[in-house]
Amino acid sequence: MNPDFKPDDIERAAQAAWNARDAYRVNEDASRPKFYACSMLPYPSGKLHMGHVRNYTINDMMARYLRMKGYNVLMPMGWDAFGLPAENAAIDKKVAPAKWTRDNIADMKSQMQPLGLAFDWSREVATCDPEYYKWNQWFFLKMLDKGLAYKKTQVVNWDPVDQTVLANEQVVDGKGWRSGAPVERREIPGYYLAITQYADELLANVADPAAPNYLSGWPERVRLMQEHWIGKSEGVRFAFPHQIKDDSGHLIQDGKLWVFTTRADTIMGVTFCAVAAEHPLATHAAKNNPALAAFIEKCKLGGTTEAELALKEKEGMPTGLKVTHPLTNEPVDVWVGNYVLMGYGDGAVMGVPGHDERDFAFAKKYGIDILQVIAVDDESEYSYDHWQEWYADKQRGITVNSDNFSGMPYKVAVDAVAKALHAQGLGDKKTTWRLRDWGISRQRYWGTPIPIIHCPKCGDVPVPEKDLPVLLPEDLVPDGSGNPLNKSANFLNVACPTCGADARRETDTMDTFVDSAWYYMRYCCPDSHDRMVDERNDYWMPMDQYIGGIEHAVLHLLYARFWTKAMRDIGLVKFDEPFTKLFTQGMLLNESFFREDDAGKKRWFYPSEVEVQYDDKGHPVGAVSREDGQPVSLGGIEKMSKSKNNVVEPRDIIARFGADTARLFTMFAGPPDQSAAWSDSGAEGSFRYLRRLWNFGVKHADRIQRAGHHIEGLSAGAKDLRREVHTLLGQVSHDYDSLKYNTVVSGAMKLLNALEGAKLADTPADDAALREGVSVLLRGLYPAAPHIAHALWTDLGYAKVHGDLLDAEWPKVDVAALVQDEIEWVLQVNGKLRGSVKVPAAADKSAIEAAAVASPEFIKFSEGKPVKKIVMPPGRYLINVVV
Repeated sequence: MNPDFKPDDIERAAQAAWNARDAYRVNEDASRPKFYACSMLPYPSGKLHMGHVRNYTINDMMARYLRMKGYNVLMPMGWDAFGLPAENAAIDKKVAPAKWTRDNIADMKSQMQPLGLAFDWSREVATCDPEYYKWNQWFFLKMLDKGLAYKKTQVVNWDPVDQTVLANEQVVDGKGWRSGAPVERREIPGYYLAITQYADELLANVADPAAPNYLSGWPERVRLMQEHWIGKSEGVRFAFPHQIKDDSGHLIQDGKLWVFTTRADTIMGVTFCAVAAEHPLATHAAKNNPALAAFIEKCKLGGTTEAELALKEKEGMPTGLKVTHPLTNEPVDVWVGNYVLMGYGDGAVMGVPGHDERDFAFAKKYGIDILQVIAVDDESEYSYDHWQEWYADKQRGITVNSDNFSGMPYKVAVDAVAKALHAQGLGDKKTTWRLRDWGISRQRYWGTPIPIIHCPKCGDVPVPEKDLPVLLPEDLVPDGSGNPLNKSANFLNVACPTCGADARRETDTMDTFVDSAWYYMRYCCPDSHDRMVDERNDYWMPMDQYIGGIEHAVLHLLYARFWTKAMRDIGLVKFDEPFTKLFTQGMLLNESFFREDDAGKKRWFYPSEVEVQYDDKGHPVGAVSREDGQPVSLGGIEKMSKSKNNVVEPRDIIARFGADTARLFTMFAGPPDQSAAWSDSGAEGSFRYLRRLWNFGVKHADRIQRAGHHIEGLSAGAKDLRREVHTLLGQVSHDYDSLKYNTVVSGAMKLLNALEGAKLADTPADDAALREGVSVLLRGLYPAAPHIAHALWTDLGYAKVHGDLLDAEWPKVDVAALVQDEIEWVLQVNGKLRGSVKVPAAADKSAIEAAAVASPEFIKFSEGKPVKKIVMPPGRYLINVVV
């Protein structure tokens, strides 16, 4: 073997060996237990950073370890390739998104391969491939047949300059992030998937431990996030009657303004109602009220989510309309409120300023009456001047000033109010959900075409199955003026499949969450040309371990769960939940640096572009640009992000230290489920460890290669080594099973320390102990640093006996090796540490005491004084002699 540690040569040779035997291709094998471990597929943005390396190394360590444990392990990789970033890049670079995306896929794959990740690339999937998105379209049509997909008008963020719908995160201060134009809320037709039909099941499996498919293998905080998003609420839906008629003389909404509330106990405190800007009552009132019409148009600017509206200042305007309180028959003013969403519930809310903090602030702002109808014992007097938290306390609250409903606690009052409303035909108890059906229509180009044809005679016609996939033309270049599909005659113009008349294709494409809702199943059978999934999916799914960021804890996981249940009910799969276990890895962090210009725009610097100044404790206190020597600001430790130029690219680290160092440090930096900071010095430390390991192998190669397997007649040093090796093996095995990969690495470091410090005799038995110890170290280290482990395993002769390290059996703890012939006791004299004493493991109490008082340390420190007593605390190898 080469006496010099050369990571590049070692890694190239190891990967050539794995590629020659196609080592990571996996097939279904009923004779072995299966394990499917999958990382969330990346968006092909072009460059990997060390945060990616950390994520994929977690998966890789799991796969390699479990393969050694006898599992048939699948670890695939693919690309979440559709989406807006490619369109934005295409506009900037004036290239087709298809070319940009495929070039990035090739580049990112080339960056992954030097890391030695055990991906089965034969199963690679790119969601922009027609062979993949054909099944998005096929399943959409199946859901359309089953009533799980439907078309309705949707409220969207519309950029009037770019002529496109914007995601909520693309609306900044009410303006389009690219154009800067005020964003409008528009109602346009779109397709929805009926995820709400599965709300009960989706909720039960994250919220009810007694549910048959409760996701006990998921982090609690992820289950809670999903539970909150689904948002089941028990309450009362009721109507405020009215006599407001439209221009044709008909009662608007049949003369009933419907609302939903979880606080029906406060119904006697209603002093106004607020409706959304798009509500029919608002539209009616605005016809003869220019100021109200202007306010309504203002309300339509900005985002459409609860989160965004929660941050906006609450504004309103009276409509001049009145509805009737259903229990008191008193008139109630109707307002338009900018905080009410038409898409949630009935687009109207009852205003109870006395017991809702938002309504209280709204009423104070506009001079609306506030009524107290809830009291809490032992609380301060109700103040109409400022809000107090107890006003909204439904656990301790008792109704007051509420006529026949006074004196009731929350649940009793809700039941009584619901009964009274039901008797009038104006309401009843109802369960509502925060969850809304999934709108999948996107007015964008780079996505899965929705397979619908619009015919002037037949209406909306599904594309026949035989004509799938509807191919997305890949040569179009967006220019920022809207969806280029609307200008592509070759795509648009088509004959109606039903009547043959001239028709046009739907130009909306599917939300990219559709692509990621089921890709992991396609990995199981990527070459299934005639079926979406086949029996191989039944073998691998449900997935045993899913790995990804906490940022996907809600939407992606929720949509994947829904998609799985829909596939089940259409007869494509036999399981209920897709992911048995979920692991959310921590982020890799790095220092960030910026300089701000006079306009407040920040320029972010790469760490390599700055020189950092430190105080005497090693804390950064300043930095200057290497280019001009001028100061730059410290941005603090941030998640590695291309937007802040604080990424560390794996190709740079591999060039300096090798792939094994890159992998090893990202695992050693901290627990995988917690964020950890990148450190050049830490990477250098990992490199030094690997070099020490290589040098140890070189130094002891001859001894290891000639060693046998018989370990009888060991020296005391060899027994000590075996005891430490098997103790550490037990710890490392436990840490692998617990995904504590940082302590796996520290365990491997301790193993090398034990081997280096072993006092071995020059005997065949001690040679065998050394050989065994190195084999345990190499197998323990291999999942984290596979290249060097493979090279040493081969060069030191293990492969000739045990086969390739890739398939070597995971070592077992030899319990006999843990048994000690002698035990070292800590010796104290009068409670002060004075040394230690070794006694036979079988020694009784009197023998241990005799050995302690006969030891040179005791004789020295007792100064000839007689022994008063000897204390031996139970469970500790400690003896304290009191003189």
